Amino acid sequence: MNARQVSFPARGERGATLIEVLVAIIIVVIGLLGLAGMQARINVSEMESFQRAQAVVLVQDMVDRINANRKHSMEYNTTSSNPVGTGQAWQDCGVPTSLAARDLCEWSNLLLGSSETGGGGAKIGAMIGARGCVEAVVATMPRQFRVSVVWQGLNRTVAPTVTACGGGLYGTEDARRVVAQTLIIGCLQNDGATGNCVTP
Repeated sequence: MNARQVSFPARGERGATLIEVLVAIIIVVIGLLGLAGMQARINVSEMESFQRAQAVVLVQDMVDRINANRKHSMEYNTTSSNPVGTGQAWQDCGVPTSLAARDLCEWSNLLLGSSETGGGGAKIGAMIGARGCVEAVVATMPRQFRVSVVWQGLNRTVAPTVTACGGGLYGTEDARRVVAQTLIIGCLQNDGATGNCVTP
């Protein structure tokens, strides 16, 4: 009789492969959970980076506007306690009479997100709670201004100290983000006798 002989594993070896499969599944699940957590952190970091890039563009926009209207640079002064942007309604910028007032109006609208719209015309292009300040650090010639854009970050970090713009408006100071640039308006002509600035 040619019957096949079936060999059974010894008693101590039964179930060993099942335990190995369960351990492998647990290791894979832990790895996938770690990957999901890392993906969530990447998304937050990407959003923070996007907001910072927008802030840099808006700061440079205002610096360029002040440079183009140097003679009336003091009209751009907003102080750190009176920022433009969030907290103000969208404005029709055809109404202001001076170039500086129109520039500040347009900058405020950009901080509110008017440059990008989503479905239904909703403004989606700004940072979270975006505000802007133009502070006259030195009012006499050569004048010095600090142009700042502040917004609310998604994670807490170190509280910024470069400017008080938007201070106390984001819950805790370590949630406030700042991009700031210093602008110096030099004197283009000096009086030969006194050395004083003749024209700004």
